Amino acid sequence: MPLSETPSAVARPRPRAGDRVFAGLSTGAGLLILVVLAGVAAFLLVEAWPALTAPPEEVPGGRGVALYVWPLLFGTALSAVFALLIAAPLAVTIALFVTYYAPRALAQGLGYLIDLLAAVPSIIYGLWGFTVLAPATVGPSGWLADNLGFVPLFAGPVSATGRTMLVAILVLAVMILPIITAVVREAFRQVPRLHEEAAHALGATRWEMLRMAVLPFGRSAVIGASMLGLGRALGETMAVTIVLSVSGGVTVNLISSGNPSTIAADIALQFPESTGLAVNTLIASGLVLFAVTFAVNMAARTVINRRSEFSGAN
Repeated sequence: MPLSETPSAVARPRPRAGDRVFAGLSTGAGLLILVVLAGVAAFLLVEAWPALTAPPEEVPGGRGVALYVWPLLFGTALSAVFALLIAAPLAVTIALFVTYYAPRALAQGLGYLIDLLAAVPSIIYGLWGFTVLAPATVGPSGWLADNLGFVPLFAGPVSATGRTMLVAILVLAVMILPIITAVVREAFRQVPRLHEEAAHALGATRWEMLRMAVLPFGRSAVIGASMLGLGRALGETMAVTIVLSVSGGVTVNLISSGNPSTIAADIALQFPESTGLAVNTLIASGLVLFAVTFAVNMAARTVINRRSEFSGAN
């Protein structure tokens, strides 16, 4: 066929019935998620509205919803953020070791162990923290108070039982560690082999190759995994409920017996015995936790989208 007679547009093949069905099911599943999310938000808002509009003296605590939720929100953020600060660097280090340093047999065994730890129920971690970790931290907490008492985090006085915010943070860090590690490990496995070989060809050491090729490629995965772990820590209930000795108030002291509670733990403890406006107040605190978790996920998605242009092909 002469070039001048070549069709200007190539006819596209008609999509098969199976492809149309799959596309419709996928679209429907995505819309269903949005509907469920909107339904949850609407339910929380409707049920929390009586507490939001009630006089402050009628709300449990007698100071209004905002002052009721504020110490709980502070405790939730304090425990989750410190747990993330401990778990995220350790997870990246473990993922690098399993992927690039450990022998194949050891790496495979560690991978199975990490996946197994991610499946352990949270109540098991809480019992471990209560019976093992809490008594074990009493001595080190005393040393921290004696030597680093000028730091507000370790001001003391030291709790005699060990059921402190520090133990809750350590338990949360152990809980989210396998989740972050598993996601980051899979991301590091997707690094193009060409990038690694190019770095070695330029004379880079193994660490320089990891720093220049692997870590930049997996940065968005590290952020996404960290936010996934943060969401798990923000909403954790039973482990914190078992470990933490709650006294209320707002304090950054991690080793004393005066600890702020978290939103999820407070709901678990107070809901069975609450009635009337007290239930609406607890739902209002749940609405705050929902909004915080949603904001964290949206922020993580924004950061990841900024890195979406970086791929193994550019």
